[in-house]
Amino acid sequence: MSDKQISVGIVGANAKSSWAKVSHIPAINGLPSLKLAAVATRNEQSAREAAEAFGAERWFSDPFAMISDDRIDVITVSVKVPEHRELVLAALHAGKAVYCEAPLGRTVEAEEMAGAVGLLHTAIGLQGRLNPAVRRAAQLISSGKIGRPLNARIVSTNVGFGPELPSSYDYFNKKSSGANLLTINAGHTLDMLEAVLGPIIEVDARTEILWPVVRLTDTGEESLRETADHVAVLGKTLSGAAFTADIHGGVAPQDTRSSFEIRGSEAWLSLTSDHPYGFQSGDLKLTSNIPFATPEEPAISGGFMGAAINVGEVYAHLVRDLHVGTYSTPDFDHALHNARLIDAVRRAAEQGERQKVTSLQGTDLEQKPITNARNGF
Repeated sequence: MSDKQISVGIVGANAKSSWAKVSHIPAINGLPSLKLAAVATRNEQSAREAAEAFGAERWFSDPFAMISDDRIDVITVSVKVPEHRELVLAALHAGKAVYCEAPLGRTVEAEEMAGAVGLLHTAIGLQGRLNPAVRRAAQLISSGKIGRPLNARIVSTNVGFGPELPSSYDYFNKKSSGANLLTINAGHTLDMLEAVLGPIIEVDARTEILWPVVRLTDTGEESLRETADHVAVLGKTLSGAAFTADIHGGVAPQDTRSSFEIRGSEAWLSLTSDHPYGFQSGDLKLTSNIPFATPEEPAISGGFMGAAINVGEVYAHLVRDLHVGTYSTPDFDHALHNARLIDAVRRAAEQGERQKVTSLQGTDLEQKPITNARNGF
């Protein structure tokens, strides 16, 4: 693809309330190499409202019509997980680059979608690994400045998955949705850990449902929670570092604080965030007891408490890949690896036995370093 401005069409860009509204829209609008060409929802009124609110050139009440529009280069899929497969496969069949939110699909769906990519460019919404502070932390460790990584301790919090939820979020409580604390928050958290410390090779885990009955705040009804709202993981990376990860929801917005502390044989470092959605959603702060170069400024800012920062980094990587013909963006193969990692955590919790993590055949995650999309560093 030439250096022309790249046109993006978003499925799921609701103007009233959506992840696209607080992250994708400001990210696209903040990058001069991109333009918001179209939005699509399954309702004509909401599609019109979204186009007007976000400044999109066109709107569609049929997302498949938008996917087939030759004027659109990239299809962003920002809808509920059960809807990913059909939309993603249609976009790949149309020869489009695709950016899909994580998790890519439910169970084996991720494998089907990853297998359909061919030479097309894809991006998966595991955006926390591209945060400038995370990239700098990974560089500090790979340079040997903290010595041999010994262990890490993670606490990952989230305002969701507590004793109360609006009914529109009740699908997070159901196994069939494929969207829950394990697949979303644990998926993002462990992906960031791998970005810094390298591939996870084995895990022990325990999952709990601390609030089995959830009150739906807008209807007053009660719903039974079928998925864990607390996940504890003990594991080991290929580098030999041991780690613990405590991932839980139901935290009051003012009390959310996620931390990632790494101890090496020579020094320590930590990454912290107070975003109510967890590590993946906003900026992170890097601290250490050794000097380090300040992380670069993100490509863009904005959104809900900086929710567009990391999403913007994904788009910046994807733009460079499309222009240069490289494949540096976390893609659908990466999404499949993450799905297999989370499945290993699930098995460990269900069976009460340590699980080996099966990576992708023929893929060495260590050979895909985190780079800066603007200068290749």
